[in-house]
Order: sequence, then C-alpha cells, then structure tokens
Amino acid sequence: MILLIDNYDSFTFNIVHGFAALGAPCTVRRNDSLSVAEALAMKPDGIVISPGPGTPDDAGICLDLIKAAAGQVPLLGICLGHQAIGQAFGARVVRAPEPMHGKVSPINHDGTGVFSNLPQNVPMTRYHSLVVAPESLPATLLPNAHTSDGVLMGVRHRDHAIHGVQFHPESIASEGGLALMANFMRLAGLQPKFLPAAGPAQAGAQLGTAPA
Repeated sequence: MILLIDNYDSFTFNIVHGFAALGAPCTVRRNDSLSVAEALAMKPDGIVISPGPGTPDDAGICLDLIKAAAGQVPLLGICLGHQAIGQAFGARVVRAPEPMHGKVSPINHDGTGVFSNLPQNVPMTRYHSLVVAPESLPATLLPNAHTSDGVLMGVRHRDHAIHGVQFHPESIASEGGLALMANFMRLAGLQPKFLPAAGPAQAGAQLGTAPA
C-alpha cells in the first residue's frame, strides 16, 4: 500500500489513478488529518508527498514525516513534496527563475533512482513558481535531474530511498511519468503489473485504462 499525503491539490487523484493502473493501491490522507506516528503506524510500503499550494511550511505534517520516515519507508515527493524533501534536509526553497504553469520541459537526468531507464530529454509537465536552490543542497541529497537551462528537477538521498521530482509525472502530458511512478514502486518493493512505456503510449494508463 502507498500512503499518499494530499497537500490539498487538484492533481492528487491523478496520482492515485496512475498508481492504481500499475497495480498499487493508495490510501489518501490530507496533510493535517493525521499525525506522523499515525502515518507510520499504517505501515505503508511507500509514502508519496503530493503537489500543493504554498511552501513546505504550509504542508501540515510533511516536513516532520519526511524526517521520521527517512531510512524506514521509501518516499517520493512531487512538486511541493520535492521541495519539502529539500527543506527537510536543509536545502533552501526559493523563487524559480520564471513561473511555470502547465508548461512541458525536456528533462535531463543521470538515470538513477526513479529516472532508471527513462530517455534523456523526457518531456514532463511543470506547475511551480518555487524551486530547491541547487547550491544549497546538503551532501545527503544528490541532484539527478535538470532542465536544459539548469533548473533543478530531481534529487535523491545518498543513503535512503528518498526521491523528489519538481515536475508532475501524473500529468497526461508527462510522457515518462507513469514509468517514473513504476520505478518508485520497485524501489518500494512493489511489482508493477505491467511495464509502462517511457513515452506517449503511457497516457491512457495514467487515466486508469492500462492494458490488461
């Protein structure tokens, strides 16, 4: 089971549908509806921190949950969740060079973590006006994805299964998004029920119409 912490975001159930298509049930809880102890007591296979408005300081239990779950439960942070991972480990969240709302950017990456087997320049959808400042990353967080103009798009923890992506893999316009979510499932010890294409063929699956 994947525990999805909902930061009051309209994309939350796109994430649920994506994981459901891959065979991973999600339990959704709002960021202010349970304690860190209650979240960990659910014994999820993985935790996903959703996108949402505001800053990590506005994200309920998320910062404390990230710290408490580190080394115990695999974590994936998406957009605000990615920023929360950065801030939880000491990085700064700052204004982006320019706001991105519904824009698709090619993402360059090093093939590690959730980017395993994804092509270079994979198109992903961005909705954000804040970013994690790359120069502020602690030694424990490794940058593993950027845009062509150098904006940080992904991090992974050096020692634990903790991964953050600034873009929205659950968006239908994110051509490698479902493959990225399947990679997180494997990192959490879950087996996807099919191997999604890291390209346009995944779009139907993200809407819950995966092949049988």
